[in-house]
Order: sequence, then C-alpha cells, then structure tokens
Amino acid sequence: MTNTYSDVWDLEVFFKGGSSSPEFADHLKAASEEIAIFKQEVADWKPNAQPNQSSKLEYLVERFEGAAKKVRQAGAFVSCLHAQNTDDKKAGQLKATVTELSASLQTALTIFDQKLSSFSPDVWNGLLQDGLLKELRFVLTERRKRAAERLSEKEESVINALSVDGYHGWGQMYDLLVGTTKIQYKEESLSVGQAANKMSDTDRSVRKGIFKAWEKAWEEKEDFYAKTLNHLAGFRLNVYKLRSWEDVLKEPLDINRMKRETLDAMWEVISENKEPFVRFLNRKAHLLGLEKLSWYDLDAPIGSAESKMSYQQGADFIVENFAQFGTEMARFAKKAFEDHWIEAEDRPGKAPGGFHTFFPESSQSRIFMTYSGSPANVSTLAHELGHGFHTYAMRDLHLLNRNYAMNVAETASTFAEMIVSDAAVKNAQTKEEKLGLLEDKIQRSIALLMNIHARFLFETQFYEERKQGVVSPERLAELMKHAQEEAYAGALEEYHPLFWASKLHFFITGVPFYNFPYTFGYLFSVGIYAMALESGKGYEKKYIAILKDSASMTVEELAQKHLNVDLTEKDFWEKAVRMCVEDVEEFLALTE
Repeated sequence: MTNTYSDVWDLEVFFKGGSSSPEFADHLKAASEEIAIFKQEVADWKPNAQPNQSSKLEYLVERFEGAAKKVRQAGAFVSCLHAQNTDDKKAGQLKATVTELSASLQTALTIFDQKLSSFSPDVWNGLLQDGLLKELRFVLTERRKRAAERLSEKEESVINALSVDGYHGWGQMYDLLVGTTKIQYKEESLSVGQAANKMSDTDRSVRKGIFKAWEKAWEEKEDFYAKTLNHLAGFRLNVYKLRSWEDVLKEPLDINRMKRETLDAMWEVISENKEPFVRFLNRKAHLLGLEKLSWYDLDAPIGSAESKMSYQQGADFIVENFAQFGTEMARFAKKAFEDHWIEAEDRPGKAPGGFHTFFPESSQSRIFMTYSGSPANVSTLAHELGHGFHTYAMRDLHLLNRNYAMNVAETASTFAEMIVSDAAVKNAQTKEEKLGLLEDKIQRSIALLMNIHARFLFETQFYEERKQGVVSPERLAELMKHAQEEAYAGALEEYHPLFWASKLHFFITGVPFYNFPYTFGYLFSVGIYAMALESGKGYEKKYIAILKDSASMTVEELAQKHLNVDLTEKDFWEKAVRMCVEDVEEFLALTE
C-alpha cells in the first residue's frame, strides 16, 4: 500500500518560521495586551456598586476567553516546538515567556474569582438567568464557591508568592535530585529512564540486577527525598489548616468534581475484586517458570510474538475500527491523518513520550509520539486521538465549559484505546500473538487497580502521620511496603519499599493526590464502553453528549444524566471491574 499519510506534523499553518517566527512574536505581544486589558477591567470592576452587572460579567467572561485562547494557542505551539526538537533552545526561552503570561492571567483570575464571591446568593442567582451566564452557571458558581472557601485575596497572594521559593521550590529540588541520580549496573551508569526500560527485559537476571541497583540508588539519597516529601506535605497541610480544611482529600476531590462517597465506593469494589488479578499474576509467574512474581517481574514479557504495523497500516486500522463505533469519530481520525496533525516519525532529537494538545484559536489538535510499529504504538496513537476527539466534541463550547478535570480527561482516550486494543486481540493471527495483546490489556488493569491503589493507600496514611510530625525514610518505606502488600493482595514475593522516592507523582506540586483520578477515568470509560457495546453504532450521539458535558457538572451529575447510574453506589463500579476480569478469564483459559 502506498503511504498516503505523512508521519510529520504541520506547524507552519499556525505560525510560519518555527521558534524564530515573526508571526508568533506578534501573537505573544497580542496575548500580553489582551491579558493587560482583562486585568485592568477586573481591577476596575465594582460588583454590587454598578448597574447592569449581568452585562458587565458577561463582558469580563468574553475578555477572559479572548486572552486565555491566545495564551493556550501559544502554549500549544511552544510545547510542539520543544517536543519535535529538544535542541531548540529558542523554544525553551519561549516556554518561559508563555509561563509568565499564564501566571499573569492566573493572577487576574484570582481577583476575578474573589469578586464573584462578593455577590449575595439572591443577586448571584438573578445574574445567571439568561444567555451566556446561564450557560456558564456551573463553572462560574464553582469558581465563586472555591474563592469563598479560601482566605482573603491578600492572604492567598502571600501564599502564592511564598510557594514559588517554598512549595514549588521543593518540587524542583526533587527534579534536580532525580536528574543527577544514576543507576550503577555492572559496568554501566544508567539514567533513571534507561534503567526503567530494562525492567521489562526478557532475562530475569537482568531485571533482578537492575532492580537491586535501582533500590540502592534511591536508598543512597533517601534522606534528601524524605526531606523533600515532608516539606511538600508540610506546606500543603499548613495551607489547609489556615483555610480550615480538615480533610486532605478535600482539594483533590474538589478539583475532580467528585464526592468522597464515589471514591470510597470505587476503592471498595476494587478491594473486593482482587482475586482474579491475583490469579493472573500467579499464572504469569507459572508461565515465567517462577513460584511467585516479584516487583521486577511485573513488566516481564511473556512469549515472543509481536506483530508490526507500518504507520499507514496503523492509521488505517484505527480509522477502520473507529468506524465500527461511529462515523464522527472515524471522520475526526481521518482528518487528523490527512491534515498532518500527527508527529510520529521515529527520529533522534525528539522528546520521549506522547501527548495531545489543542490550538483553540484554530480549532485544531496536534498529537505527538514516536511510532515504531508495535501494538503499543497503535494503542498510544488511538489513545491520543481519543483526547483529540474529546476536544473536537467540545469545539463549539465557551472555553470555561471546556476545562474538564483529570478524572474525566482519560475517559475519551481510554475509550478510543479500548476500541483498538479489542480489535487487535480479535484480529490476532496466532495464539501467542493473542496472549501478548491480552496480557498488555490486563497489565493496564493491574496498573490502575493495584499499583495506583498502592499509591493512594500510601499517600493517605503518610498525610495522617505527617500531621503529627516529620516521617522518617524508614517509616516511609514501611508505609509503602504495607500499601503494596494490601493493593496487590499479597501476590508478590518482593515489593518496592522505595517506590515513594522513585515515583515523580508524589512530588508534583500542581495537583495533590495524583493517583485516584487515573483509576476513576479508567473504570468510568470501561463502564461507558460496556454500554456502547450493548447499544452498537447508535451510541455515538450519546457518547458525544457525555463528552460535551464533562466540564460543566460534577461526575455524579454526569453519570446520572447520561448513564442513569449512581456513582456513589457500587453497581456501576462492579460492572466496570467485571469487564476487566473478563480479559483475565480469557487469558487464564488460553493458558490452561
């Protein structure tokens, strides 16, 4: 088949000339001017003291959207420039400029939110009766509520200022420490990323050797990592105390627009259904000739068969299988391939990983990855196209109604990935190929239902103990091992007590409890996927409606409106977990 799809994206359509683009320089200047106007308008705004408050608020919201679109357009462009060529130093400088613009806009928004909270409930409800403000009722009320639950504008500004060199400074210290960490294995001095890749080596002696070296490297600097983690948690707990927030889960639950009852129901169902996954891990151990798996065996490959698809074949496979679900999704994917929205070329100088980004002023997506033809590559491509379809579904909404939270961000991507991975398993040419593809699917469930669960259990216990004082490295290791033993239901022989030091997610300052939203998003999409399978092709309209509402209501309201389910009850979660268990049962049957 002739290659009709280019695996290199087109950025010239946005700003000609890359990081030296005069057009982009003009854009940054225009963005700065838009922010300055919005900032001044907010500063001059006197809620309750001026007539026609609804018109004024609507005007401010429109000014915000104009400024925010420019900043996000710039952010998307710069992230693409850096990803396609990590040696582009000008792109790094531009990134700093965009960060400053974003911070300036955020400062204006903080003042805007505080002023929203000054309206009386009656006046506020009166403002939201018609037009754009009615459309934005949920998100504006949410911003007003969050501002009211915080300290004064002056106090919050002080916290933000101190956090730069305090809270965020400790987060940057972790990045610096990891950057200097080397894993000494035999004669090699490996970076953290290089060593992690060897954890999936086919030779167990290599995996075990790497793991021992890995543990030793983190242990050598455990005092530094422990100090960093304790200060991050201490800063966060002190801010919560000042705001009179007693529950450490209040902020992460608010950010993810979900109730504690929903979170508890999800973890309860997962805890009650560990047994099939333990059986899978035991079977994998048997297939590898082991009595029991250890931590360093979790990513070990089974079998050797791996099918390869060219980029063109992978693209055609995705479009073809998206079409089995619905015409809109297939049309979107085809457009992304035809219009050069995807950077997939396998070449040196690119950043690792993959991502999706959106250019709001152009209503276009861009997808970044490195494609080498593996089934995992095809899944990643489908995953990122799923993110793209999510933004496509919301393209006509106001920017404020497009800010979906992390827990629903993974819904469309996981959904798209499932369509493709299911099709790949069904199309497998041999039993060995099918087993490899099935195991890849199940490993995702193991990661989301066991590994992430361990992170949540550890972090919850750590924060409780941190309230009483500094937690030692030895105690952190104990807490982590206990969390892993519970999350993996005792299925492993050796665990990873220093995981608390090696996992970046515990040290991220942007979002607290960077764990449970992943599991929520995974199971939520699995549940939607199960309903789509029952309904057939006609489900696409309902699916698009779910995505359109994903940023303008709580997850409980979203599920009740579109799925007619109560997320605070266990039924939905049981059905979603059952879908994951079916993969395990098929794997066990094939390996009897």
